[in-house]
Amino acid sequence: MTDGSMRPDRLDTGSPLRTPRAAAVAGIVFSLLLLAALVLLRISTPANPASAGDWLTDSKRRATLAIALNLVPFAGIAFLWFVGVLRDRIGGHEDRFFATVLLGSGLLFVAMLFVAAAVAGGLIAAASVRSGPPGADTLTLGRNATSALLNVYAMRMAAVFTLTTVTIARRTRFISGWLVPAGLATALVLLVGIGISAWVELLFPAWILALSIDVLVAGPRAPAGSSRPGSAS
Repeated sequence: MTDGSMRPDRLDTGSPLRTPRAAAVAGIVFSLLLLAALVLLRISTPANPASAGDWLTDSKRRATLAIALNLVPFAGIAFLWFVGVLRDRIGGHEDRFFATVLLGSGLLFVAMLFVAAAVAGGLIAAASVRSGPPGADTLTLGRNATSALLNVYAMRMAAVFTLTTVTIARRTRFISGWLVPAGLATALVLLVGIGISAWVELLFPAWILALSIDVLVAGPRAPAGSSRPGSAS
């Protein structure tokens, strides 16, 4: 009796983990960081990847690019937290198929984002040496690789992530209704219209920002006791 009454904390350590309320702001942090990074990158680099590398010799531009690239890892970490918050919000409604696609596309998006930032960081590091900026061929290759990683791969994985989230939302109604058509439009533009403008990629963090605010206001979990989709006829 004495041992059982003296160790209540040990019983508490076996209680289920609960998502902290503060974790719900992860999507907002991700959106703001990625928006800032993308805007800084766009205003500091020429639109044409084949442009000469003289802009790399500008210390102010290099500093701006360095700030943008240093924001990317923190944006990726916040996005991973956001994926966890999103799955917690879905709760018992989560389907294995959609959960796999949601998690997989989210991880691939972060991976492609990190690789693109690493390639861009390599160009800046090469331009910082005393021998001067890299040659035109090297610069063009690096710019094309960064553009492909960001626009062709990362943003299309973002489109898959958005489309999967919207599909789950349509079945479970865990987010506000207007976010569904907005997400569908965002996913469609990211899939087929990413080449229209370099600023199109801002749609993804903007939609995540709106979704995060909605999740934060509504609460971190799906309504308790709600039936699974398809359980009611």
